[in-house]
Amino acid sequence: MKIEQIYTGCLAQGAYYIESNGEAAIIDPLRETKVYIDKANANGVKIKYVFETHFHADFVSGHLDLAKASGATIVFGPNATTDYEIHSAKDNEEFTIGNITIKALHTPGHTLESTTYLLIDETGKEHAIFSGDTLFLGDVGRPDLAIKSDLTKEDLAGMLFDSLRTKIMPLADDIIVYPAHGAGSACGKNLSKETVGLLGEQKQTNYALRADMTKEEFVKEVLDGIAPPPQYFAKNALLNKSGYAAFETVLEKGDVALTPEIFENLANKENTLILDVRHQKDFLAAHIPNSIFIGLNGSFAPWVGALITDLQQPILLIVPEGKSAETVTRLSRVGYDNTLGYLEGGINAWKTAGKETASITSISAEEFANRFKNNKINVLDVRKDGEYKAKHIEGVQHFALDYINKNMNEIDAKKAYHIHCAGGYRSVIAASILKARGFHKVTDVAGGFGAIKKTDLPFTEFVCPSTLS
Repeated sequence: MKIEQIYTGCLAQGAYYIESNGEAAIIDPLRETKVYIDKANANGVKIKYVFETHFHADFVSGHLDLAKASGATIVFGPNATTDYEIHSAKDNEEFTIGNITIKALHTPGHTLESTTYLLIDETGKEHAIFSGDTLFLGDVGRPDLAIKSDLTKEDLAGMLFDSLRTKIMPLADDIIVYPAHGAGSACGKNLSKETVGLLGEQKQTNYALRADMTKEEFVKEVLDGIAPPPQYFAKNALLNKSGYAAFETVLEKGDVALTPEIFENLANKENTLILDVRHQKDFLAAHIPNSIFIGLNGSFAPWVGALITDLQQPILLIVPEGKSAETVTRLSRVGYDNTLGYLEGGINAWKTAGKETASITSISAEEFANRFKNNKINVLDVRKDGEYKAKHIEGVQHFALDYINKNMNEIDAKKAYHIHCAGGYRSVIAASILKARGFHKVTDVAGGFGAIKKTDLPFTEFVCPSTLS
């Protein structure tokens, strides 16, 4: 028996490759499926099943392409309905892979069809659970993402309470927990940085598994402090339910080198977005006017999903050399399949062709502190609400980058703004969006709050984030 977690940091997502005696199963695969097929081919095994723990909202799964390429059966939990052929498992139904067994445990709550898969090894011992978004390390899945449901989030939270106590907690403490996500995912609130653990440890440390907890207490605690889901979540869930274009088609269409002239002609078409994915320092120094920055070096796909509202948005790319295919791939993971191509030769080719560039001023935290103390400047803090509440500069304006599209009426394009986040990535995203929308007096604070807090500016008293809702 072989179990391999294939973890993707950008999405904080864990897919799983399971193999036994010439057969394999994949759980919650990513959009691009070559890695799973290559593993199976290298080991001379056949992929028999593709198990989905639920209709994922935070990424587009690769189950359709993988099933088509391998002949595997797609398995969802009870009552799952799709626009393509699947096997909708019954509660406690068992599936054989080589010498091992996978048992489907219906665990509704995160979504109605959510299912935990229990692996039983060659000896008949219950070895591990693949818990999807039902149980994370340190947390449980948010119960507010069910699509087209007349149930409330309180209803789903109650179902999740029952699922955990009737299906998960009775299992042995030495069972390994393989969740679908770790820290950084928006599918829960307090996910651990660890991506594999033991069920017994979770029974002792996970707030949602307290033995003396009532259902009413659970519902209150699991819903307390949940931020609204990113706008792309419902759209990705529907894609996973209804189907989507083949990944190879998306890659072939989007990974196309464009000359500056062709690129410019496409950029001038209505509704085309120029997305610059280089490092923020490179973007600050020189970029194409009206382009938006979201760098590959950060949580790229989730920020694209949070900020670009139309999955069909025509996108032109500015990429680091050799990163075009990776960029198209990472866009497709969250359903952005309408990439038109990338600028061949990048900004240097654009400049050589005599075309215009723009820049954004970035200053050090020390310079920012001097300006703050000696002048009346407008400061915009774009960190998340919890970061801001924990500690911030006294008297500054705040809204999280996540909700910039909803908060444009809170700022004035005639004013100058100094923008900061925690480390300098999100502030450049915000500055790029504002500048593209006519805010021409924006200044980035390099190093963000991590550098600012070392200055002698007036700050609020620190509040431990764990005490915040």
